[in-house]
Amino acid sequence: MSDAQLARLAEEHAVATEYRDWRGRRVRVGADTLRHILASLGEDASDPGAALREHRERAARRLLPRDVVTRWGRAPRLRLPAGAETWVELDRERRVAAGPDLPLGVHQLHVEHGGAHERCPLLVVPDRLETATTLGEDRHWGLMLQLYSLRSRASWGIGDLRDLAELADWSARDLGAGFAAINPVHATEPVAPIEPSPYLPVSRRYASPLYIRIEDIPEYARLEPTRREQIQRMARPLREQGRTADLLDRDAAWRAKRAALAMLFDAPRTPERQAAYQAFLERENAALVEFATWSAIAEEYGADYRTWPAQLRDVSADAVGAEALRRWPEIEFHRWLQWILDEQIASAQAAARAAGMPLGILHDVAVGVQPGGAEAWMYRDVLVPGVSVGAPPDEFNQQGQDWTQPPWHPVRLAEHGYGPFRQVLRQAMRHAGGIRADHVAGLFRLWWVPEGASPDQGTYVRYDHEGMVGALALTARETGSIVVGEDLGTVEPWVRDHLAERGILGTSVLWFERKEDGSPRRPEEWRRDCLATVATHDLPPVASYLSSEHIELRDRLGLLRRPAHEERAAAESLVRSWCAMLAELGELDPETDPVSEPATVVRALHGYLARTPARMVGVALTDVVGDRRMQNQPGTTDQYPNWRIPLTNAEGEPVLLDELIADPFLTTSVRRALRPLLNHSSAVEG
Repeated sequence: MSDAQLARLAEEHAVATEYRDWRGRRVRVGADTLRHILASLGEDASDPGAALREHRERAARRLLPRDVVTRWGRAPRLRLPAGAETWVELDRERRVAAGPDLPLGVHQLHVEHGGAHERCPLLVVPDRLETATTLGEDRHWGLMLQLYSLRSRASWGIGDLRDLAELADWSARDLGAGFAAINPVHATEPVAPIEPSPYLPVSRRYASPLYIRIEDIPEYARLEPTRREQIQRMARPLREQGRTADLLDRDAAWRAKRAALAMLFDAPRTPERQAAYQAFLERENAALVEFATWSAIAEEYGADYRTWPAQLRDVSADAVGAEALRRWPEIEFHRWLQWILDEQIASAQAAARAAGMPLGILHDVAVGVQPGGAEAWMYRDVLVPGVSVGAPPDEFNQQGQDWTQPPWHPVRLAEHGYGPFRQVLRQAMRHAGGIRADHVAGLFRLWWVPEGASPDQGTYVRYDHEGMVGALALTARETGSIVVGEDLGTVEPWVRDHLAERGILGTSVLWFERKEDGSPRRPEEWRRDCLATVATHDLPPVASYLSSEHIELRDRLGLLRRPAHEERAAAESLVRSWCAMLAELGELDPETDPVSEPATVVRALHGYLARTPARMVGVALTDVVGDRRMQNQPGTTDQYPNWRIPLTNAEGEPVLLDELIADPFLTTSVRRALRPLLNHSSAVEG
């Protein structure tokens, strides 16, 4: 009886008691997992029956739910007792009836009955994003890149926002690209060591100063020559390192940039610049002060707030306010850094649009953040401790994944009207043509892993998808952004249908587009509303995939669950089936050896993508230049140099942006790889 009550208690808290794995098999979740996750949600499950009764009694006493979400043009659906009076507070001065003519936005819904008064957030959200209005009827293609890996002669050993602007300008003007898709540029630690993964930031609301181009800060040009030379001396060793194929050194780059930025922060600003800075501070308001406060304290106590002195771990504590006053000069410096970043991110988007890109930059939004970082400190009341987000075992990650990120609390986030989530989204969309929402299925359910457990001992926790997707759509409508959802892996079919109905594009990866018997789909069978690519940043570049190098790597790292020869045979069979499809379509000579002629296969694969009806086609810059090394090997931390691989060619030699743009041989190679897409508009079908 206790186990049955525990299961019912879990289900009423949206915690799955069973699920289907990637092979379609039903898996029952263990009782220990359920108890741990319920405890993390604030529910004591030691006596499931008593907890269940108390939970139901609390729900019965409420007049309103935690939040109400309605589509624009529809009246909110409410279940209220007879005689209850309701109204909607649009702002402090306007009250209107809860009818179908409510404006888009986040409002407050009030109800009175029997002397009781309750209120909750009311979200009025778009029914659908009109992506076609932004994209038009043409197909749009663009380069996909890890920005940090794209160095130039002028960058400080790591790709920066000026490099992004120049790549966007070149790919638009010379190649007709409609967008450039980059990794998340979310905030990193203010002190070394810097976490290399762009998907494990300290905050998604703000950006990483590592991406600042020092020389583009207007105050740099007004420095005394001796000060400029001092800054250039800091840059030279990094530029020399950036001309090699050695692993990227974020710590060295940040130490030098941090010193240079401190000098520029002290430089006088013109009245116009100061006014622009003040306007930025007023717009960001208290949130930026909190982020900058965390950054200043982290410079002394480290980037995990959970290890700080106890009195500083609560963002709202009086001790934190006193500490902020004591550290105000450092706080002001970190606020200024975000202003500089905002300007340079805006400049990159402006350059992309000026070069003719209909979309410009497609920014990436990570699933979560570091458990001790700034966002976890600022939003502690809406994040869940004691668990982390991950993924169950699947075909490519057979041991499951633990991403070490705390998930949103489903109920508390709803009680806040999804405000923290929308703030993260708004910042990413502010200077962008759109965003790629990593693991978009997390808006429906997330795989929660109990602290101390292995990834396969987790379970799914469901979210109110009308609220989560509605908040996403509302923010995208407000900012004029398109949204591409990364809907790969174990995703329920109805989830993809719902996202498509809401105007959110999906992601289709060539290697995964197979029929039930494992054979490749024909291009005309692909969906239209998607970003189509050959692979992702978690998969090998094409050259490595064709030669099964990724199998050898996973075998060395102990990531395989069946013998290497079986994995290799399966991978080689898959490559043969795709080459046969390409030959059937006339994209590839049947006699082509994929291992010795990867560039030919790359061109054929993009010819295949050009035949699909996909609205957007992404081309990995690594495949264009022949790179063979993976950026990230899922399931590893220190065993592989994830996210530290610079852009190189097939011979392992560094490829700099300047060479990519100016070298006739490289330009010819790029054009050859992209030939099927260069006349992309005429390739659109259906």
